[in-house]
This record gives sequence, C-alpha cells and structure tokens, in this order.
Amino acid sequence: MSRGDQIYVMRPLLNMEGVYEHHGIDCGDGTVIHYSKASATPTVSRTSSTTFAWGNPVYTKQYSVSFIADVVVERAASRLGEQQYNLLSNNCEHFATWCKTGRNESRQLAEYGLDVRLANLGSSRRLIEEAAQSGNPVEAMQLFDQALTHVAIAQAQLQTQYNQAQKDAHTWHQVAQLALKQNKEPVARAALERKVGYKRQAEDYAIKLQQLAETAESLDRNAAGLHQTVARSSNVIP
Repeated sequence: MSRGDQIYVMRPLLNMEGVYEHHGIDCGDGTVIHYSKASATPTVSRTSSTTFAWGNPVYTKQYSVSFIADVVVERAASRLGEQQYNLLSNNCEHFATWCKTGRNESRQLAEYGLDVRLANLGSSRRLIEEAAQSGNPVEAMQLFDQALTHVAIAQAQLQTQYNQAQKDAHTWHQVAQLALKQNKEPVARAALERKVGYKRQAEDYAIKLQQLAETAESLDRNAAGLHQTVARSSNVIP
C-alpha cells in the first residue's frame, strides 16, 4: 500500500462478518480519507489507518490506469466534510473509485444488480408501457406522472455524470501535459487515452440526455392531455 492507493477492508453487516468492502484512499502518512460512520451522519473524514482497518486485513484495489497519487489524494481531500452518503449512488466505494479513476462506480452494487440509474430508466419504460395499455384515464395519468418523476431522476444523474466526464477529460489532459514535461511518454499516452475515453463518455451522456429530454416532452404532452380528460370527466354530472 502507498500514497494514492484505493484500499478496502471487509466489514460486517447485520452481525455477519466479511459481507461488504469498505473503501478509502491511502494518504501515505498513516491516514486514510473515507466515508466514516463514526458519527450519526456518515462523513468524509481523514482518520488513522488503524481506525479505518478495524483490525482487519487491508487490501489494495488495482487499476490498469488511474490518476497519479497526488491527484488522487487531492480529489479525496476536496470532499472532506461531505455528508451526502447514499448506499445506492454515493457510498464509500463510489467515493474512493471517483478519487482514483474519476468514475462514480460501485462494483459491489453492480454485482448485486443494484444499479440505481438502470433501475430508474427501466421503471420509466415499464410505467410508460402500462400507461399506454391502461383503459382508465386516471390510472394512466398517475402512471405517466410516475414515469416523469423517474425520467427527471435519470436526467439529474446523467447530467451529473456528463459534467464529471467533462471535468475528468480535462484532468487527464493536464496529467498528460505534466507527464510529457517529465518525459514520461508511456504515462502521457495512457493519460491521453483516458482523456479520449471520457470525451466519448461525455458525448454518449449528451445523446442520452437528449433522448430523455424528448421522452420527458412526450410524457408531458400525454400527461397534460390526460389531466384535461380527467378534469372534463369530473365536471360531467351523471
């Protein structure tokens, strides 16, 4: 283990040992920055390595390409004091992976099938299909409203990812420039490849955002029509 490493220990869950990985960033000075649950509200904190480990073995997460150590620690330190922990979208692994690679990902959740972005989009499609098949205007209206909510959540998440991909492309560009100044051509080449990868990600997110915007517009029109139909029906005296 060394400065800038993404490290993890196995933590218990519901009294079962070794159930999940708790991740953090090694600062190289005997401290670790991680989402600490020492208080009632989980907070990104800098604690001792001993506090982080809880007496358990510490493992290192390996990547073929990642940010250089100084950048990793700087990214981790930039979020000290943050209290926005969310198991499905911003847990300790999301945080540490973002610091190390720029990707807000949790392999553990993916393995459990708990990808919140896919869940929102999948739910939206299902709700739209159910609304289209419903013969009850009130029920269809409610389904369209739910679908709109899910699309809005997906849009917010994709917008965050798009913004981050743009920032990461810029960061990798800076890493490449620094590596070239230090005559580290292999590092510069790898950094430029990552920059191109993030630019492509940003382009892909932009396309998906446009598609979601068109879906939301269509849902708005359909929902508005249904609202009017329901309103007219409620004004009819039998």
